[in-house]
Amino acid sequence: MSFVMVSLIDQLKQRRLGLGMKQHDMLLRIGMSRQQYQRLESKGNPRLDTLELIVKGLKSEIMLIPLEKRKAVQAILEYAVHDASAKPEPVVTKREHASLVNDPWKGLLEGDQE
Repeated sequence: MSFVMVSLIDQLKQRRLGLGMKQHDMLLRIGMSRQQYQRLESKGNPRLDTLELIVKGLKSEIMLIPLEKRKAVQAILEYAVHDASAKPEPVVTKREHASLVNDPWKGLLEGDQE
């Protein structure tokens, strides 16, 4: 499995579905009607305060990841949710994986060497 850049709106929808929630459930979580939430999922472009509210309702958080650190973050996430029955394509080499196992946060902070 390789990582594909997914739009933020698609990620919100995937998270909602992953939680087993329907669009209507957002009313109970954040006070947004099904119609409002449906419009957001179909047309996108939410205001920042609306996005923050939705993310909290989906028990998630927004992170900005520098592009040069994206591969390391994806590798950490891949190994955190790895399904032993699946055979995903490696995101990192065996050497990089061994390094991440020993220090998964190595290279994620500014000034650290990757």
